[in-house]
Amino acid sequence: MDVPKDQMSTLLDSGLYNSAQMLGCFLASSSSVTNDSNPYLKAENLALYGDSLLQNKEYRRAIHVYKQALQCHKIVPKVNATLRSSLSSSNRSSSPNSFNASAINENEVKFKIATCHCAINENRAALAEMESIPSKSRNLQMNLLMGKLYRWSKHNRPAVACYKECLRHCPYIIEAITALAELGIPAKDIFSLLPQTPNRSGRPPFDQFDSSRCLHRYVEAQCCIASNDYKGGLELFSELLQRFPNNVHILLEMAKVEAIIGKKDEAIMNFEKVRSLDPYVVTYMDEYAMLLKLKSDPLKLNKLVHDLLTIDPARPEVFVALAIMCERKDERAALSNAERSIRIDERHITGHIVKGNLFLSMNQPEAAVGAFRCAQELKPDLRSYQGLVRSYLALSKTKEALYAAREAMKAMPQSAKALTLVGDVYASNSSGREKAKKFYESALRLEPGYLGAALALAELHVMEGRSYEAVALLERYLKDWANDSLHVKLAQVFAATNMMQDSLSHYQAALRINPLNEAAKKGLERLEKQMKGVDPDAPEEEEENDGDDGDGDPEDAELL
Repeated sequence: MDVPKDQMSTLLDSGLYNSAQMLGCFLASSSSVTNDSNPYLKAENLALYGDSLLQNKEYRRAIHVYKQALQCHKIVPKVNATLRSSLSSSNRSSSPNSFNASAINENEVKFKIATCHCAINENRAALAEMESIPSKSRNLQMNLLMGKLYRWSKHNRPAVACYKECLRHCPYIIEAITALAELGIPAKDIFSLLPQTPNRSGRPPFDQFDSSRCLHRYVEAQCCIASNDYKGGLELFSELLQRFPNNVHILLEMAKVEAIIGKKDEAIMNFEKVRSLDPYVVTYMDEYAMLLKLKSDPLKLNKLVHDLLTIDPARPEVFVALAIMCERKDERAALSNAERSIRIDERHITGHIVKGNLFLSMNQPEAAVGAFRCAQELKPDLRSYQGLVRSYLALSKTKEALYAAREAMKAMPQSAKALTLVGDVYASNSSGREKAKKFYESALRLEPGYLGAALALAELHVMEGRSYEAVALLERYLKDWANDSLHVKLAQVFAATNMMQDSLSHYQAALRINPLNEAAKKGLERLEKQMKGVDPDAPEEEEENDGDDGDGDPEDAELL
């Protein structure tokens, strides 16, 4: 049957992609439209068929069909003049089948081919396709895709040029603003791309002035975060949140930053607010899952993973959250899920970080280094530095650990956490403990409320035999922060100095604050054995009996 192509267009415009795909088979295989008789129409039919395949996510088939369309399009100039003149003089010149009636947009088809390549992580092929489109012919979508492809292939200069071109066309492309900030472009340079149209009085109207000011604030916030000025970024986002209360995007950006810098309670509060406003958000929910694991809240974590699987099981965040949930019971299953998230999106940073942490917990620090390096190449943040330092220390590579910690301090000079990281490296060696103490104290002067530095300094005091100073430091912090980790550390110090009753009270206090604190549970169990006069390191009685049963049947032993 001969099907008018406008019917195919109607199906595509109506979102009936399955029907369009089936109809496209008829259009593409029509015997009345061949490469020789009407290459224009053949090319257009194939392009429409390719659109149906693209919308159905059959990317490789779409690429194949689009390339056939381009081949037909190239045949047109080769059609001999006699054939063209005979066709144009016939009645068919006014029919929809005439090759003069319409033609495909070659650049649009190339863009669609590149989009398909991107969808299946063939970024090099996508970039080659996009570079064949003349720069003057590229529209907004094309420039944005080219910016991403150049950035992914680490060609930063042309990436910056593409993103700037996007903002010249439309100053509200948030993706381009964020990308330019992350590529190190100063806020003032981005401001120059955000024009303001004055009214007759020479001043912009109030509503335009207000929206322009908010856009400038957003640019400043992203530039602060990209340069690791997390405090400044959070302040600017908070200012924007007052202007746009319950803005899910701003709340997610704030929660993500708070998660990175260790403000767990604030981050959890913002993530929960987002889920109350929009329970179907998936973006950054793997970050939320990491926080729930750290807070030892398996019930909320299980519910979150269940919800995410229901919403969209094809997103990388879902498999990262699933990996986090599986970690306690099955590390290999957790690792498999983390790797699956990376297969879905190899640029998903949280997937690499979780993968690195899993390798560390499985005592595979060499593999962990590779995972954290991948995360750092995508976008360095505190957690990738922390992971690298822990991995190198596990490999006894103190020099590499110190280099990574100093890189963190160089990138984040005003970060107490980066200073603490350098202190951790020095504390790993008895000869460096005095330097470690100085770095921990500097971190606490910079950020007096950073408990990580306080706990590390207390641990250093214990290692150096200064238990009294450790207790004094921790008790001073407990006056201002009712924190379960502080109670656990105090309990451990008291237990080490045989002050069992004090240790018991602090373990109990920690469990009152957080009943799911594993360190407090294990510490309390160990302490109770000590108080009963039982060696906590002795094997269980059943295990002893199993071990002493040397006269058992050899076959039984082999089965066991």
